[in-house]
Amino acid sequence: METQLVEAIEKSLLTGQWIDPGSGHETLPHIDVIKSVVEGSFSHALKSPTAGRVFALRPIKTSDIVDGPISSWLDLPEAQDIETEVLRLGYAVACLHAFLQANWTGPDLQVQYADFLPFSPETAEAATEELLDRKAVSELSYGGEPAYHLARGPLFLRFAQILLALPYSRCSTAPWWSLRTWLVHQQVLDEPVAVPDSVFSSLHPLIPAVSSDRDLLGQLHLEQGLLEHRLSNNKSAADYFARAARATGLEYELSGALGRRTRFQQSDVSQLVLLAESRPRGESPPRESNSAIASKDAREPDGPSAGATKLPESLALNDDTLLEQTKFTSSQAADGSITSRLGHLDPAAQPALHPLDQCILLSLCLNVKNTSPAHGLTNEEMSAFVNRVIAHPANWSVHTMALLLRSRLEATRTRTVERSTLQLQALVDQMPTADSSVSERLLYIHDIPLPSRWELERELALQYISLGVTKSALAIFERLEMWEEVVKCWQSMERPDKGVAIVRDLLEGRKAEADVVLSRGKESTSHRRGFLDAAREAKLWCLLGDLEPANAINHYNRAWSISGEKSGRAMRSLGGYHFSRGEYARAISCLRRAVAINPLLHRSWFVLGCACIREEDWETARQAFSRCVAIDDEDGESWNNLASVYLRMEEAGQKPVANDEDAERDMGAPADEEKPAPSVPFSNKMLAFRALKQGIKYRYDDWRMWYNYMIVSMDVGELSEACRALGRIVEERAGKDGAKCVDEVVLERLVDAVTRDPTDVQAGATGGQDVAAAHAATSGLFRILMDLFERTILPRVSSFRIFRAYAKLLTWQSRWEEALKAYLDSYRCSTAGTIEKGETDVGKWREAVGEVEEIVDLLRNFGPRVDGSKWQLQARSIVRTFIGRTKDFEDEPEWERLTSLLEELRKED
Repeated sequence: METQLVEAIEKSLLTGQWIDPGSGHETLPHIDVIKSVVEGSFSHALKSPTAGRVFALRPIKTSDIVDGPISSWLDLPEAQDIETEVLRLGYAVACLHAFLQANWTGPDLQVQYADFLPFSPETAEAATEELLDRKAVSELSYGGEPAYHLARGPLFLRFAQILLALPYSRCSTAPWWSLRTWLVHQQVLDEPVAVPDSVFSSLHPLIPAVSSDRDLLGQLHLEQGLLEHRLSNNKSAADYFARAARATGLEYELSGALGRRTRFQQSDVSQLVLLAESRPRGESPPRESNSAIASKDAREPDGPSAGATKLPESLALNDDTLLEQTKFTSSQAADGSITSRLGHLDPAAQPALHPLDQCILLSLCLNVKNTSPAHGLTNEEMSAFVNRVIAHPANWSVHTMALLLRSRLEATRTRTVERSTLQLQALVDQMPTADSSVSERLLYIHDIPLPSRWELERELALQYISLGVTKSALAIFERLEMWEEVVKCWQSMERPDKGVAIVRDLLEGRKAEADVVLSRGKESTSHRRGFLDAAREAKLWCLLGDLEPANAINHYNRAWSISGEKSGRAMRSLGGYHFSRGEYARAISCLRRAVAINPLLHRSWFVLGCACIREEDWETARQAFSRCVAIDDEDGESWNNLASVYLRMEEAGQKPVANDEDAERDMGAPADEEKPAPSVPFSNKMLAFRALKQGIKYRYDDWRMWYNYMIVSMDVGELSEACRALGRIVEERAGKDGAKCVDEVVLERLVDAVTRDPTDVQAGATGGQDVAAAHAATSGLFRILMDLFERTILPRVSSFRIFRAYAKLLTWQSRWEEALKAYLDSYRCSTAGTIEKGETDVGKWREAVGEVEEIVDLLRNFGPRVDGSKWQLQARSIVRTFIGRTKDFEDEPEWERLTSLLEELRKED
């Protein structure tokens, strides 16, 4: 085969559009098969005699069918020619897309395994569709996570995996199809599981090869991002999505334009809008038009004719207040005339986007969801992305995904929840219909996170539960055999006994799942049945352990044993069981196994980290919380715990700081006064500071995290950040705690940092620039600190030490009148200013005498510097008032000091 022909075939498979390889190749059998795959006629390809070259079976016995791995059935010698490689790649794509058609896009698949697997008469009776499905589901279980057992045609996905695992020395796009297969496989598992590093690394040589085709390069980056998103690597996913947009030339930006959102709105206000424009793609027909080209030969795809395409219906809102869509009254965005590259676009009449660019926008919308709070402007941002795609439907699957995202966004709003539910039901109902061609539905299926049929129905059932329609949800869950959700439904209906009974019936054989019913009566031993159902049976035992706490540990151990020590769920459950009972060492042992099986589950790492903190295993705790924030960098609690661990580790990260002072300074528990921890290395303090700085972005209202951040900021010399943290604490706690919310020690240290002698600043500086920098830093901190006092603290709370600190700051600025007023305010909050008649505590009175003498000295020093000040009158009034309130202490030695002071003030007048 010519290299040019192979490249045309590989590109046809990737793009879903048949590229004519040129004259002279039309009669080749493999060309006809590949063309069938591209056009979605999988039954034609799989029933072709050419399929025998790929799905040739070795001489096998019935026992091999029942007990042997599926890969051992096929005779797949090393490919000696490029034609064999191309055929294997083509049939791998056919199997993958057949599985997607059966479970994602519909309509129902019109092909059976027997159509292309030439079993001998001796083995054909044993190799039933049901047995093959069960074996495939069993082998699709991966990383301790079971595959969904009611997936249709799972053997197709397994064959795609087997064929793509073969070596391909001539077909350069095989790693790309491996990436697509992994992405589909992840969605079949109960929980996402880490993929081998080779899945991404094997794609690196492919990037230069496709870089000449901007759309292909954009697709590659987009699909890498979707897999990263599935694995919760959101930062990496965002990077890939941005690369995809750059590759395809998509221009987009969020902006504002005047418009109206309700029927009764009288004036225009700024509305959020996404401006987006695809790059010009010349005069070649857009890829979506492929679905409108009728097939010219006698071969029919597995669905309707291509000319019968009908896009999913977008249901009307039918609300008496909200408009169907925002009505923009401005023909230009708010910033369009200034800096925007898309300022020429009319928000109300934007051009249609290429379907691939629509896929990128929907993926960017997912990224907005993952990096921002789930309320407020974020929903509006996501709606802007989705509405931009819905406005110009171009492809069946892409439009379905956009409607699904809109349904999710509208599910939480009273005025839109009805359309949300009805739209979701409509999307479920359209799957088995024949309103569009298979090739149309599969064209962009790898470029959008469209859920499977069962996940879509599960989402509908969960929405029913949110609306209180629990019985309808229960019916869906029972049909899908999602027993965990079934149990939750019975619990919400206050019938937990029904849930327990269902699980026990399943385990004891009184109630059977659909595939077990189909295979019952066939010749298979109980041992074989147990092997085939091991993953699901282990999950059921874990579920029973959740329902029966008294016997939980036995049920979890049994699940672990049945799974062959592969069930991550069993170890997660055991670890949680031991942790809840304070058995931290056992919890650590179980959770270590759980994260080794499936390292992508955030909760397992978090509980492991907490258990390690209790056991003072700081290094493992650091690793655990580091993985938590790597999986979910919005987890503020994990950032806080990671900072706590850093403050308890030695420089090497191995030994804990074991002293009482550090124990008292437990993170999240404010101390009455600051206690230094000299044994904590500065590098660890800086790591803790950075962790807390990241964490407070996502726990902005958590005053405890702000307190921790304030203390660590002081330790590492980030005084401006300490000011900011103290301000947030006051904002959050002033209404409940009053002046106690202010850490007065920290406040006084901040004031000292500003007001210290300038010679102290210069002492640590070696040159003029260093001195200037030190003065600039002091000046900047002064402005921040003054703002903290005047805008945040003093309008809310007051105390003696707060006013004294404020007065000291004003004195440093030579603002004598304001400083004197602040000192007088501090006196009114002091013991002397608040003492009442009838006080009997001598110690308190003596303290107050000292405060009276101090304020008089301050009046003597500052009063003459204030124009028009009547400081003598103020001083006499203070002393006279205090004497009048405390006549009961006339016999005390200090009384004479007060009378002498009053006499001196009279003479000074």
